[in-house]
Amino acid sequence: MTINKIALQVEVPIACFRDSRAREYIATYPVPPPSTVYGMLLSTVGEENRFRHCGVKLAIAMRSETAKSRVIRKVRRFKVGDINSVKNSKPDYQELLTGIKFVVWIDATADKSSPNLAERLHQAMTDPSSVVRFGNICLGESRDLVNSIDIFIENSQQGSLTWLTQSEYGELTLPYWIDRLGSERTRWLRYKLIKSVNWEPPALSWTQIQTD
Repeated sequence: MTINKIALQVEVPIACFRDSRAREYIATYPVPPPSTVYGMLLSTVGEENRFRHCGVKLAIAMRSETAKSRVIRKVRRFKVGDINSVKNSKPDYQELLTGIKFVVWIDATADKSSPNLAERLHQAMTDPSSVVRFGNICLGESRDLVNSIDIFIENSQQGSLTWLTQSEYGELTLPYWIDRLGSERTRWLRYKLIKSVNWEPPALSWTQIQTD
């Protein structure tokens, strides 16, 4: 049986979704960018080739209002050639979000891989022992461990959601594809957050993961 759509609910105790334009002060986006969520989904199924499921669409909705805090931590920035030089490390402030709960809908209709990402995620949720992977599942930095991922089952008592929705005049500019060799091929979209009691993804909430 072909599965093209699946929805997962995710809980993460603490994370930083580093603002791509942040320099000295490490600010965080208020929500996980589509590129970060896509990476987490690949990790969940043990996929190392991030091009494998290009074409898949994601819709992200926050279930909780996160709390923001600030810590000071050692940050490495390579200013001199010697990788071990103390000049490459310095303390800096970093923003953190706590109490992160969200739902991600996955539409793999345009995913040409077989099995597609929705099918692999369904298999991972129903038979975890079938997944071959290494390391922990994180959302962003390797420190930011995912507490739980479950198949989402909608019911009438869920309350409201805050949808990440595409908007030409949105206040958030988030990446949906990251160029790991630089920034030239990183791809961005503008979004706004819309609160709704409708649990069906709005048309503008879908982001297609693609390199162009």
